Amino acid sequence: MPVNLTEVARHAGVSLATASRVLNGSARSPAPDISERVRASAEELGYVANAQAQALARSTTGLVGLVVHDIADPYFSAIAHGVQEMALQSRRQVLLAGTDLGGEDGTPRSAELAAVKAFISYRTDAIILATSRFLEEDPLLAKSLERYIKNGGRVVTLGTTSIPEARVVTIGNFDGARELAAALLARGLTRFAILSGPHERNTARSRVAGFMSALAASSLEPLAVVPGPFTSRGGFDATIECLDTLKITSGQDEAESPLCILAANDVMALGAMTAIRSRGLRIPDDVQVAGFDDIPTLRDHFPGLSTYRLPLEEIGRLAAGLALDPDARPLATVTGTVMLRESAGQPTFVADGA
Repeated sequence: MPVNLTEVARHAGVSLATASRVLNGSARSPAPDISERVRASAEELGYVANAQAQALARSTTGLVGLVVHDIADPYFSAIAHGVQEMALQSRRQVLLAGTDLGGEDGTPRSAELAAVKAFISYRTDAIILATSRFLEEDPLLAKSLERYIKNGGRVVTLGTTSIPEARVVTIGNFDGARELAAALLARGLTRFAILSGPHERNTARSRVAGFMSALAASSLEPLAVVPGPFTSRGGFDATIECLDTLKITSGQDEAESPLCILAANDVMALGAMTAIRSRGLRIPDDVQVAGFDDIPTLRDHFPGLSTYRLPLEEIGRLAAGLALDPDARPLATVTGTVMLRESAGQPTFVADGA
């Protein structure tokens, strides 16, 4: 049988209330010698504190819920690392949930709702939604989180959301995509196709809009816009469809600008590169590729992928800061840096010279 608090109090020669104040973290602290005696008894008897009792005593659980799409995706793992780093500095623990396998109905939406309900039931102090927000939020999710916030919880999202009173880490997806496309246009590229990602996700739509804005400024339109999941397989399938639609089966005429595929994230771009090679095409001679995010694993891929570098771990730290500090104020937009590499026919360098 587990040792209970009553046994610890008896062993230490104190009241049950005193033992509870020491071990459950109440703001009312007994004298140091009494506290030390209680902790020594707990250690000797092998007592493990009850998390729910501690939460009641402190009015906080010290827990933060984090929802990602797929923790195996380097984008989300980098953000999660930043969240955890900040949480540990504040002596908090992170509960993690993924939505990639879907919920009861097999969809990410239902998985996200289930995760949020679980975090609320565990009385987490805050919930961070690191998944890209939807064009229209699930009404059940929004209602649950609105009630959670009214009861003292804090909710942080990455990107704009319609969830009332949620705190937002604003990421410069539109401007970053526009800067990346503009840098490629400045190199003389004129033929572009866009792997747009899932249209229902705000991140995908903002990045595509940024690509389109840069092309329009040069009086250009994409030759194709192909949607698909934010996954390597999604990028592979969308690229095969793109190559077939544009009938690209061999190297380009030397007088013609090579096709440049703009992917809405790096994972799709890596899938695109695999698809291009599977057709016997060369990167960057026949087809060029650019992504978005600069995920940490890009250093393991060749040719180097041109992309827009976001400070992913810093985004995680910023989100955690908003979640942990009740008095935190809205943040400025998080921006990044254009990185042109071999996949766009360029030796690796930072486009703005920084």
